[in-house]
Amino acid sequence: MNHATGPRAADVETRYRAEFALGEHSVRHLRRILWLYLKGSGLLEVADAAELAVSELLANVIRHVPGRRCGICFLLLPGVVRVEVSDRCPRLPVPAGRDVLAEGGRGLLLVEAVTDRWGVAPCPTGGGKTVWFECALSPGAPPAPRR
Repeated sequence: MNHATGPRAADVETRYRAEFALGEHSVRHLRRILWLYLKGSGLLEVADAAELAVSELLANVIRHVPGRRCGICFLLLPGVVRVEVSDRCPRLPVPAGRDVLAEGGRGLLLVEAVTDRWGVAPCPTGGGKTVWFECALSPGAPPAPRR
């Protein structure tokens, strides 16, 4: 059985970046990586919101991006944890209407509800986009490690 352990707080970088072709269990694994990253940084206060939001962004990649390829970046910035999911699909995500009986399309509404800010940045060359969110840290949260 594979077992992942988290880094020690002193070993945590202010940025984690990787690229993936998402598969059946990728969302679960990336949620775990994010949790370990936040735990190692002493920032578990935003873990639940960040895990839910990243799950929704990755589900959108699985549903809407040909080849399911994406890049993911976790950033520790002053007072905030930022997560970015990038892909090469030029279609921008659009939040669905607020129809409570709809079978899908509520992912971005969830992201909006559990994070402090979110947005989409189209690639300047037209070859994709980055969907991001930020979770603000409480004033007493540990500062981002300096590297």
